[in-house]
Amino acid sequence: QVQLVESGGGLVQPGGSLRLSCVVSGFAFNRYAISWSRQAPGKERELVASISGGGLTNYADSVKGRFAISRDNAKNTVDLQMNSLKPEDTAVYYCNAARSWFLPKTLADVSSWGQGTQVTVSS
Repeated sequence: QVQLVESGGGLVQPGGSLRLSCVVSGFAFNRYAISWSRQAPGKERELVASISGGGLTNYADSVKGRFAISRDNAKNTVDLQMNSLKPEDTAVYYCNAARSWFLPKTLADVSSWGQGTQVTVSS
């Protein structure tokens, strides 16, 4: 059974940084892409950042240049470094396992979800 456990959320001021971590278990981690998605109040979930099994990355336009996703295949972890945070980044952030090794294009390409971690950007 696939399990994804997120940590690292919290309250941060605009312009600040947070690092989210996701520990994955229950499947062949290095064979699948992993993503971070988010859902803000009153909005649909959106794909934020993804990393393929081989380390290729993809980002939503809204976070390019500010967020960085990385993975450690030895530890089965995926991190999301978030810099220059804005109030519009406030959301529940989820770690997702994709359906394949390749970068997911939409949320339909992910199959598993963590429980989520709250990120609040506010002064």
